[in-house]
Amino acid sequence: MSAPEPTPPAITCAFILAAGLGKRMRPVTATVPKPLVEVAGKALLDHALDRAAEGGIARAVVNVHYLPDLIEGHLARRAQAPEILISDERAALLETGGGVKKALPLVGAEPFLVFNSDSFWLEGPTPNLARLIAEWDPAAMDVLLLVAPTATSLGYEGAGDFVMDPDGRLERRGEREVAPFIYAGVAILKPELFADTPESAFSLNLLFDRAIARGRLFGLRLDGQWLHVGTPEAIAAAEERVRLSARLP
Repeated sequence: MSAPEPTPPAITCAFILAAGLGKRMRPVTATVPKPLVEVAGKALLDHALDRAAEGGIARAVVNVHYLPDLIEGHLARRAQAPEILISDERAALLETGGGVKKALPLVGAEPFLVFNSDSFWLEGPTPNLARLIAEWDPAAMDVLLLVAPTATSLGYEGAGDFVMDPDGRLERRGEREVAPFIYAGVAILKPELFADTPESAFSLNLLFDRAIARGRLFGLRLDGQWLHVGTPEAIAAAEERVRLSARLP
């Protein structure tokens, strides 16, 4: 009898991208960093951290750059799980990829989650983070993205990011084409993907494109509705959608 396949390590750490300037959210973000903007009575950052805790995440690394003292003070008052560590980017904003790379000593050597701090959605029957972690297959995947249908995402008016084959493998949309899926701001990545990357600022899109070239970028369709909270006007629309969902049986 052959030995059973080894079980991949559980995903226990998340990196929360909270260092951005939030320019599209101005004037709200003139005095409040975007991660602390409230939607439905709770800061976006707390929505992300609560989702992480519900998904079994024990440790979250949060990077800071813009109005960092406000974010650190907010997190210091937070009593709930997960445990929070700060990655300080006060000296220079490193974009998404550079921010994660700087924090790798805090993240550790195992695959981990990356959250945009404004990742916000209404759940379907099964929590999406649990679905994403269950779908993760490190033997076949370098990166697994949570993707949302462009047609049903509230507040999104772009042309989409990806097309997905029946196995879940992703490709970029072609120029002047429309794609059915948008990146919903949550991913699982391997730390080793950062080995051959710039020492300065760079985007996670570099890793996504490298994974596409190897046929190892996969997606999981979000079950529920993704809410794009990118502008001041989008806050009210998202809150109204949350109110409506709370009244549904």
